[in-house]
Amino acid sequence: MDAKRELTSVDLAALVAELGRYEGAKVDKVYLYDDDLLRFRMRDFDRGRVELLIEVGDVKRAHVADPEHVADAPGRPPNFAMMLRNRLSGADFAGVEQYEFDRILSFEFERDDENTTVVAELFGQGNVAVLDETGEVVRSLETVRLKSRTVAPGSQYGFPDSRVDPLTVGYDAFVRQMEDSDTDVVRTLATQLNFGGLYGEEICSRAGVEKGLDIAEAGEAEYEALYDAIGRLADRVRNGDFDPRVYLEDDRVVDATPLPLEERSGLSAEGFDSFNAALDDYFYRLEREPEEETTGTERPDFEAEIAKQQRIIEQQEGAIEGFEEQAAAERERAEALYAHYDLVDEVISTVRAAREDSVPWAEIEETLAAGAERGIPAAEAVEDVDPAEGEVTVDLDGTVVPVDPSVGVEKNADRRYTEAKRIEEKKEGALAAIENTREELEAVERRREEWEADDEDEADEEADEERDVDWRSMSSVPIKQPEHWYEDFRWFHTSDDFLVIGGRNADENEALVKKYMDGNDRFFHAQAHGGPVTVLKATGPSEKARDVDFPDSSLEEAAQFAVSYSSVWKDGRFAGDAYMVDPDQVSKTPESGEYIEKGGFVIRGDRTYFRDVSASIAVGIQCEPETRVIGGPPSAVEPRAETTLRLEPGKFAQNDAAKRCYRKLKDRFADESFVRKVASPDKIQEFLPPGGSSIVEE
Repeated sequence: MDAKRELTSVDLAALVAELGRYEGAKVDKVYLYDDDLLRFRMRDFDRGRVELLIEVGDVKRAHVADPEHVADAPGRPPNFAMMLRNRLSGADFAGVEQYEFDRILSFEFERDDENTTVVAELFGQGNVAVLDETGEVVRSLETVRLKSRTVAPGSQYGFPDSRVDPLTVGYDAFVRQMEDSDTDVVRTLATQLNFGGLYGEEICSRAGVEKGLDIAEAGEAEYEALYDAIGRLADRVRNGDFDPRVYLEDDRVVDATPLPLEERSGLSAEGFDSFNAALDDYFYRLEREPEEETTGTERPDFEAEIAKQQRIIEQQEGAIEGFEEQAAAERERAEALYAHYDLVDEVISTVRAAREDSVPWAEIEETLAAGAERGIPAAEAVEDVDPAEGEVTVDLDGTVVPVDPSVGVEKNADRRYTEAKRIEEKKEGALAAIENTREELEAVERRREEWEADDEDEADEEADEERDVDWRSMSSVPIKQPEHWYEDFRWFHTSDDFLVIGGRNADENEALVKKYMDGNDRFFHAQAHGGPVTVLKATGPSEKARDVDFPDSSLEEAAQFAVSYSSVWKDGRFAGDAYMVDPDQVSKTPESGEYIEKGGFVIRGDRTYFRDVSASIAVGIQCEPETRVIGGPPSAVEPRAETTLRLEPGKFAQNDAAKRCYRKLKDRFADESFVRKVASPDKIQEFLPPGGSSIVEE
């Protein structure tokens, strides 16, 4: 059994109940070890020295440690630790909370001049964010910029999307969550109810419900047993009624839990007075236990792990497709209600009037059936009456919709739209999960590549070899493709390594100027009407602002980018003019009596012009340090890519040109599957200007 390296949501709920006893402790110093382990040294009136550890690397944990288990202070403190010392020295520890049922802890510190929140994200890649009193990020170990949330200095901290808290959910909501699933009971508890694998199995064991039971076969008896088991667990967590255990297998620690678990009954166990003490002992021993030795001939079963991750991805893709279908069905129901407004209103009015007169549901059902026999349209539309739910189901030209007669048509339709939105939010969560799984799959594939590589040479020799790798002839090219915030826009890096970003439409043009353009950047635009806002960035979003003297090469490449992706290309012209201004010359305020359309701006003051700029781009495949399609001005792209194609305005539509590029690039690599993954036609198309293009034959 693999040793636990991350705390579960149940663990954190139990831990929070115990950490409250340290409230009032004063912070002395903060230390940072290896960029992922924070140590808060505090003094408590009753307990003396208190050492709070938060780790967010390969191991993800938070607990108070025995001073004997704490490593010596590192050398010169890094900037992150110094910032925390400045904010927290002499502050009182005011408590800790778990965010909903997620693996996130918020530690509160109070001081006369300022209060500070330290948010520990104990999931995914792990992160620590330091917030001021307004919730704005002062600094974070990692910068996160996703569509759903942002964690970056100067921005409001964004928590992940809300999750169901199974320890507080009501019975009806619990049943709805379970019935929304299309898998078995244990997987539903693990995912829909957010228990994770271990506690999903534990709930089944405590409830006496078969783990592999299909949800479609589960009934009220199973749901009641499961809900009761969850309730008993929740009561013990809320009341701090713990009986902690550290579990061992073959004399090696493998788990620490706040309660004895039936799922761990086959292991030897050691009891502790507090869960915090159990965690401290567990992770202290885990650090010091030697890694399991393997002989040189033992090869990990990478293929089995890869197959497992691929199966998970297939299941997640199926779930996403199901969410899309469910959301579409709910919208269809809402639209059907409005399309048959008068008929549905008549059904609602009839049933509501009968219920207000205390007419039993059975009698209402009989009346509607009689009306249907007489050919009354409203009665004919009623397909079913459900007294338990207080609903009638109507068939609206083939679209079956449950209707609550206690509210009007608009309210019923609004509920359907709301349900569609809720399902789409679940889809967003599934999309995030599938990205995590893909990252895990890529990590396994990389480990396989590393295992199979010849690693007998020295590190410097390996580096020389890597620089001389013939990527095109490799039978399997490893994929390294991290996400970057700027990929939502058009982008490239200049030959001097400055980032240039451009908008694809009016909305993106607005966003670039309002959110992503800083005072030291440069604004470019083609002189021709109909072109992207182009921003040459002086610094990244998480970097400190600084004045930059941009090289001429970067300015010229940014101008060429602005021209190439403008109407100049679409009109089939091979050159055009562009201009550059400072950010403070760009405004959304028009002159009196004038109007600015969306995505447009007023430029005031002198402009620097770039005349007769060539409309030409290159697209290619980069293999180091990342594997991806890149595109933009040839002078910037060609040195970075393993192989490239040049394009100019021409006769092939954007989609057709992308396919032609794909075929040519695919033929240049032995590993064609690699090209399909990183340079498919749709990915190439993102770098092609609007309008027709032709490949410049070499």
